[in-house]
Amino acid sequence: MRDRVFVTIEGIEGSGKSTQCRLLAGYLRQMDFRVTETREPGGTEMGELIRDLLLSPSNKEISPETELLLYLACRAYHAEQVIRPALQRGDLVISDRFADATVAYQGFGRGLDLERIRTLNEVATGGIAPDITVLLDLEAKIGLARVRVRSPRGETDRFEREELEFHKRVREGYRFLASTEPDRVKIVAADEPVETVQANIQRIVGAFLEKRVGVRRD
Repeated sequence: MRDRVFVTIEGIEGSGKSTQCRLLAGYLRQMDFRVTETREPGGTEMGELIRDLLLSPSNKEISPETELLLYLACRAYHAEQVIRPALQRGDLVISDRFADATVAYQGFGRGLDLERIRTLNEVATGGIAPDITVLLDLEAKIGLARVRVRSPRGETDRFEREELEFHKRVREGYRFLASTEPDRVKIVAADEPVETVQANIQRIVGAFLEKRVGVRRD
């Protein structure tokens, strides 16, 4: 079997992560990879229940600390039940968000201690870390405008309803991660057409796979 490969796609609200994850999975399957697609929060039955709690606009009383611990509980179960088994059987795993999201959202966005988050992330992930991360970078105001177009009836989740300054801080957190781990976190401009964004993602991930497991791109 090919070497284990764990790919994550990160970005602020409205950056198009879910669409790009789906398109990338299709591309990699065409390259004869067996792909497991997953997401956070979620990825398991229990994780989806936690997702509902975290994203529901009715749960305004959730404190930043409670929010953090819910994400970590979800991640611990997700890593144990989905990601690690998939990697062990030789799948290429693509996750829509992972531990970087907690640094960006709960660290930079909520202002929680970054060192504590890093320590707790290590516990929750059991040492699993992405081999390569694509950061879909977008101005916060553009991302929120996309969310409004996508949800014209105002059916937005708890994070999508946060003020613009919160989303600016989250973007700052992601860009900080990219600056500190440039070999792993690769920035892709998300203000381009979907097809252009995907082509750029395929170029980055394809180059990584060529170097990592010897798979040549067509």
